[in-house]
Amino acid sequence: MNLAEGVQIVSFGLLSVMMIGAALGVVLFSSIVYSAFLLGGVFISIAGLYLLLNADFVSAAQILIYVGAVNVLILFAIMLVNKREDFTPIRNRWIRQGSTGLVCVGLFALLGTMVVRTPWALSSLPHSLESTIVQLGEHFFSDFLLPFELVSVLLLMAMVGAIILARREYIPEEIVSELAQTKALTLQERPRELLTVGTESTKLPVDTNT
Repeated sequence: MNLAEGVQIVSFGLLSVMMIGAALGVVLFSSIVYSAFLLGGVFISIAGLYLLLNADFVSAAQILIYVGAVNVLILFAIMLVNKREDFTPIRNRWIRQGSTGLVCVGLFALLGTMVVRTPWALSSLPHSLESTIVQLGEHFFSDFLLPFELVSVLLLMAMVGAIILARREYIPEEIVSELAQTKALTLQERPRELLTVGTESTKLPVDTNT
């Protein structure tokens, strides 16, 4: 084992521990804000694993899309809602927790068995030093040109549909009539006291509307 392989093994171990710890924090923390921040740590760890596999484009897309867009959107939604709600006790809660634990253990055992029994043999072919971005670009504009263009048209249709749903070209007549009938609310002034010429004083309210 040379130095490069040792660095890769150590980096893989650190990223794996970081990803598993952050994932457990997302599930176990009671604060949703902390869970959202730890979810960003999970995404960054996955991007580091992609980088160790020489998938630089997938790693950059992981950081830009999931960390820079999805995780930030989740944090904005949490901060804007800002709703604090305590957990209410649920009857027979241990049944739900037990079933959830069994499902998680079953999935972990299934994935672990798959990882152990899969022959992870290294390829004896000479490794190409060409960037994956160049290879993806060649495949996108040669072999997969039609699906790539169809996805672009689909995204354009979704954007046009969102714009049409968000547009408000007119205001219904019912809303206009309701706005015309409503009056501005004003605070009523305190009646003033008027003094007459003489020894006795009378208190007359003044009409503030005139």
